[in-house]
Amino acid sequence: MRIPTLVVLSAAMLAGGVQTADAQDRVFNFALRGGIAAAPEYPGSSNYRASPDLGFTFGALQWGPINSGNGVRGETVTGLGFRGAFNVIGDRDSADNPELAGLKDIDAAVELGFGVIYREVNWQVFGEVRHGFGGHHGVTGTLGGDLIFRPDDRLTITAGPRLNIGNTEYAQTYFGITAAEAAASSFGAYNAEGGLLGAGFEVEATYELDDRWALEGAVRYEMLQNAAADSPITQAGSEDQWTVRLGLSRVFNLRF
Repeated sequence: MRIPTLVVLSAAMLAGGVQTADAQDRVFNFALRGGIAAAPEYPGSSNYRASPDLGFTFGALQWGPINSGNGVRGETVTGLGFRGAFNVIGDRDSADNPELAGLKDIDAAVELGFGVIYREVNWQVFGEVRHGFGGHHGVTGTLGGDLIFRPDDRLTITAGPRLNIGNTEYAQTYFGITAAEAAASSFGAYNAEGGLLGAGFEVEATYELDDRWALEGAVRYEMLQNAAADSPITQAGSEDQWTVRLGLSRVFNLRF
């Protein structure tokens, strides 16, 4: 998978200790995660591959009149809040997947957006919307909720359901088959419409090593729905999509 954002991860780690004397009132708090994940070769695939895993968590921003967030490791704040949204989808290459011969290759995509979350001490619900860059330019979103468990001061576990939504441009990119592709492949033409495309659950655990570093792991299951499930690509693969990841995260306080 080609993920140029690895460069961003390295640059942010270098910048973590840089600050200027006149930047005391401008602070950007966030966390970056790097690790490894096992996920389907492409949406709808029954084959899996190991690949780099990247994550971003918004913590807080203080800049003049803006004072948003309580920090990645800050005291839990209940009520309504806002956060950033980030996701990476690996590339799809027919050279690595002979069953896709005749279908177009798709570059890796980065999805960026924002979310709204309502949190209480032991549970939370959220919704987020993301726009794709690179491999697709569609709009996706996730609705979810979690129960929150804290067995001790360092370990936090969240678990709950997820609904994944995508517009027609997104659905057609990964699950649609054009007439030209149908003529060059073993698949029939298929128009994939947007809507609810997946439903499942996610369990995530975070173990804080110290004030900055933490181990993070998660297991996510998604059953593809509607246009995604009915796609000939999925019918030749699987509706069941599992993702397992494990990584190390670091909190940054950038003063600028």
